Amino acid sequence: MIVFRDPAEVPADFGPCVVAIGKFDGVHVGHRAVIERMREDARAIGARTVAVTFDRNPLEVLRPELCPENVVGTERKVELLGELDLDATLVLTFDRALASLPAEDFVCDILVDSLHAAMILVGRDFRFGRGGAGDPDLLHRLGPQHGFTVDVVDDVTPEGGGRRVSSTWVRELLAAGDVAQAASVLGRPVTVSGEVVHGLKRGRELGFPTANLSEMIDALAPADGVYAGWLHDHATGIRHPAAISVGTNPTFDDVERRQVEAHVLDETGLDLYGHRVTVEFTDHLRGMVAFEGMDALIVQMADDVSVARERLGIA
Repeated sequence: MIVFRDPAEVPADFGPCVVAIGKFDGVHVGHRAVIERMREDARAIGARTVAVTFDRNPLEVLRPELCPENVVGTERKVELLGELDLDATLVLTFDRALASLPAEDFVCDILVDSLHAAMILVGRDFRFGRGGAGDPDLLHRLGPQHGFTVDVVDDVTPEGGGRRVSSTWVRELLAAGDVAQAASVLGRPVTVSGEVVHGLKRGRELGFPTANLSEMIDALAPADGVYAGWLHDHATGIRHPAAISVGTNPTFDDVERRQVEAHVLDETGLDLYGHRVTVEFTDHLRGMVAFEGMDALIVQMADDVSVARERLGIA
């Protein structure tokens, strides 16, 4: 997949394209349904497939006080889109200049002149252009004069109906620690990736050494608590079973920020410092609580490892 960071980077002969526009935060099953529809439409007319997205949530610029945390960072979003067999993704810098661009100019300058759009896919509630004036109706009106058609994709709901799939729902599930349901809505496991850094080494002292991820991770971590899951070491390609902790460890008062740390089962001598790893959360085991003394904490950690082993099917 080609990644364009500016419309000017798109070659003049790149089109015609079928274009899907959206924030694509999390690249959840609703987004994947849009991408699958785009691929089908492109095959039918012999066009390329392009996702158009933004380098940040537009609310970060327009209404920062209302802007939620991203489910995934921009580069992780691009990686996830790249797994969906697209020809290209155009990542637009959402700044004041783009926010003030009239909706008609957004269509003409970016979708028509740069991408030579033959078809445009959007969700029913998608808005674009200055003041959010652009919507599917505007696209339908502009289509005939610019040579594109419009495909409006309906909301996606889980089998059996119910709430529509959205990034907001994913955030709520992660905030509740429900990584199993979040994975269902995402269409993939809940993961965070980052570099393993030196911590306080308290886990090693307690008999449960952990790989501590740096503060710079590529996705929203689930609620504070203990989870069963896996640690993928990018350097070796090995996938290790793990008991995972998220939070500040309230038993102690010297952990200043939320941490993601993974205790790899049956690998006490593993050296992962400096490695980039991905931590995958499969099951929520318990919430984060403060214990009265080290002995009680050690007993609980041993039980966490035992339960994680059961959940992961480790003999």
